[in-house]
Amino acid sequence: MSPSLPLVTVAPGDGIGPSLMEATLRILDAAGARLDIRTIELGEAVYRAGHASGIAPQSWDVLRDSHVLLKGPITTPQGGGYKSLNVSLRKALGLYANVRPCVAYHPVVPTRYPGMDVVIVRENEEDLYAGIEHRQTDEVVQCLKLITRPGCERIVRYAFEYARRHGRRRVTCFIKDNIMKMTDGLFHRVFEEIGAQYPELQRDSLIVDIGTARLADAPQDFDVIVTPNLYGDIVSDVAAQIAGSVGMAGSANIGEHCAMFEAIHGSAPQLAGRDVANPSGLLNAAVLMLLHLGQAEVAQRVHNAWLRTLEEGLHTADIFREGHSRQRLGTQAFAQAVVQRLGREPQILRPARFDAQGPLQLPAPARRAPARKQLVGVDVFLHWSGSSPEPLAQALRRLTPGLLGLQLITNRGVKVWPHGLPQTFCVDHWRCRFKAANDGLRFDEVLDLQARLHQAGYEVIKTENLYHFDGEPGYAGVHG
Repeated sequence: MSPSLPLVTVAPGDGIGPSLMEATLRILDAAGARLDIRTIELGEAVYRAGHASGIAPQSWDVLRDSHVLLKGPITTPQGGGYKSLNVSLRKALGLYANVRPCVAYHPVVPTRYPGMDVVIVRENEEDLYAGIEHRQTDEVVQCLKLITRPGCERIVRYAFEYARRHGRRRVTCFIKDNIMKMTDGLFHRVFEEIGAQYPELQRDSLIVDIGTARLADAPQDFDVIVTPNLYGDIVSDVAAQIAGSVGMAGSANIGEHCAMFEAIHGSAPQLAGRDVANPSGLLNAAVLMLLHLGQAEVAQRVHNAWLRTLEEGLHTADIFREGHSRQRLGTQAFAQAVVQRLGREPQILRPARFDAQGPLQLPAPARRAPARKQLVGVDVFLHWSGSSPEPLAQALRRLTPGLLGLQLITNRGVKVWPHGLPQTFCVDHWRCRFKAANDGLRFDEVLDLQARLHQAGYEVIKTENLYHFDGEPGYAGVHG
């Protein structure tokens, strides 16, 4: 009895998505991919049918059964009330790692960086993409940046294991911990802790702004880059574009139980139905999917046929160049050209050599013993329309005699009291830090403070308790 085929959910998507999926599946079938395909609808039509998430409830059941999704690009309708389907899928399915290989195919595809071969490993669930936002005053909205130790440990471990499996030599961390010392600082510390367990691999770190500039200038100096969510979103598009074309890059979204594979470009509705789009991004995503499913021989066969097609000058419009390309092909004709070259290898570009792989098996992040946690103060955020912090400070000090005293006031993160500068521009959002005179504070004292402020006519819009963890402050200092 032959083993059952792996279940794969396919979502053609919107715009050019259905055409790209048709081309990709034709190539996979001709190459001998062993797949049991179930098709679902995601994206614009589902939004319009009244599902704000872009996915119907019954489609979740199909996804949970298959554990693997090959997804075409989707369109999120403009306007309020619509969620990003990509973000929803990544979070709901626990797809914590976004992996984007960015390779230059010189001299076949134009690029200024012939030696580029960089993999971006992006954390996929946390950071500002947690999507926790609030309007707090007439003038201020906030977005919470959430970084967790388990989240950092999973993505950093994945990056080093990926580098080890694929024969890479170096892992670089992009962070901004010169400014965000606690959130990005945690990511950086975990990178150093876990990186020390891989002595055969080089490791280094760069502040994300100069790191991105260096990547854009000399991508051949990088190998594997691991980074938090927002930076990774930006950096991976930069890397794909300078490699040759965003339209040729695929990505893998990997979780403990599920995986999703997709092109990194959008749905390009203006090109829908015109048979001109490049299926290479989705095809490369499908190659990553085959490797994930343990079908390395088929993945190698597909990738080498694709490379051979490119180097023979058979190009779609996005990479076609007069005098360099031999023939401009539409989406389906390009797919047919790849099918015709199955079993052949490139002569100029380096042929793919894929080993049997399957998913990376990573240990679960270890839970640490809880720290000794002590409440020592509170940051109270006020909606107050005054323009000078001095009268606010004097009033607050009169309201808080005893053990809980006003330490400072900030506005947009800049200290404006005590010893603030008159040139500092202020809005109607004031953070007032109160700390205990000794090392301990009771929670009822924090509640009493808020009650006093409310009774005096101040609008408390938010509070953040200040704790020490094993004697170390669990809160940042201030600018100014």
